[in-house]
Amino acid sequence: MKLSVRVAALTAVLTLAALSATGCAPSTADNSAERDEKIGTLRVWLFQEVGNAPKERVVDEAVAAFGRKHPGVDVQVTYIPVDTRAQKIKAAFNDPKSAPDLIEYGNTDTAGYVRDGGLADVTGEFGDWAETKDTDPTARESVTVGGKIYGAPLFVGVRALYYRTDVFQELGLEPPTTLTGLAETARTVRAKRPELYGLAVGGAYTYGALPFIWAHGGELARRKGGSYGSALDSPAARKGIKAYTSLFGDDNCPAAKCAGMGGNDTVTAFASGKAAMAIGGDFSHQAMEDGKVKGTYAVVPLPGVTAGEIAPAFAGGNNLGVLKSSSHRTLAVDLMKTLAGKRTQEKLFEAMGTLPTFTDVREAVARKEPFVAPFVKTLDAGTKFVPASPGWAEIDSSLVLPTMFQEIVRGDEQVGPAARDAARKMDEAFQR
Repeated sequence: MKLSVRVAALTAVLTLAALSATGCAPSTADNSAERDEKIGTLRVWLFQEVGNAPKERVVDEAVAAFGRKHPGVDVQVTYIPVDTRAQKIKAAFNDPKSAPDLIEYGNTDTAGYVRDGGLADVTGEFGDWAETKDTDPTARESVTVGGKIYGAPLFVGVRALYYRTDVFQELGLEPPTTLTGLAETARTVRAKRPELYGLAVGGAYTYGALPFIWAHGGELARRKGGSYGSALDSPAARKGIKAYTSLFGDDNCPAAKCAGMGGNDTVTAFASGKAAMAIGGDFSHQAMEDGKVKGTYAVVPLPGVTAGEIAPAFAGGNNLGVLKSSSHRTLAVDLMKTLAGKRTQEKLFEAMGTLPTFTDVREAVARKEPFVAPFVKTLDAGTKFVPASPGWAEIDSSLVLPTMFQEIVRGDEQVGPAARDAARKMDEAFQR
């Protein structure tokens, strides 16, 4: 088999915020292929990473293994920029002649891409794939729309609580075991070390805030007929919103500085030594190692409302999917299984640190790399996902939740009115 790899000469940072930011587009026509050819060229689009070489090496190895099974098939891999992927992929849905056979996509994009008629239903092939018995349930959910499966999970990412071991030792503190204890610990640090944020929080940090809502029994949305209805204005959700927004203030993270902060800002604050705690992902580990806190931090799962509980985290990550228009469906599905299979996911972890979506592989890598353990515990405790609706992309990209949080922490609105307004905006998006 001949392998040709074309790498786009652009770089983009792959973050869980970028994974969620997709635009809305009109539904496409039915571009289902009429042929299923067993030879020829397979075109693959994968995301371009910062420092893409490690990913390329793993992909090259996997494609070479695929080639030994399929002589006469030419696999062409193109790495595309993450920040322009939405336009490029949706254009491909409308132009089957230039479209790839297989794509990597953010897991919050699934419902929108299914609505646009771009992804092939691979429910049967996924069910027949022996490895999928070990797929994490939330990862499986991320490729499922309307009970059908439209891809294979490639990796998953979750957040946990980073804390400064040197600061905690100096102040005689222990890692908090409840969300109430988290707030108390943050204020204690701020009172005794006023140059530090106790816990770095951000008004624009949606995926750092959601665990507070979920831990208090709230939900983002609930099924409503064939669509969704916002649940953000429920009493439980409002408790979670209040718990998160109460962390903004001079006694922890001043609203004037923290209201506009996003996830990257809070991670940077911690890594640069300006905060005693921060909610960061497994994917934030290298930033900490490259920062001033190297050697003086540890990670524990973000606690829940009751001691011993772990707050549910958002399960971000990426998937692989076969395009409906592919004239090489069988080959594309087989390559999808190769690239998203257990061996490749383990190799990607070793090369890039991305967490596998297979529970047994995650347990194996956690034994090799201790820093992974708190994130695996968080995953094993049960994670959450955003509504499987095309409307979520609009909700996320139009900053409905950050606007709500910021209105509250800046004192423009109380929790109740702000939650009601956000719920109304969410319902409008779900109904479109």
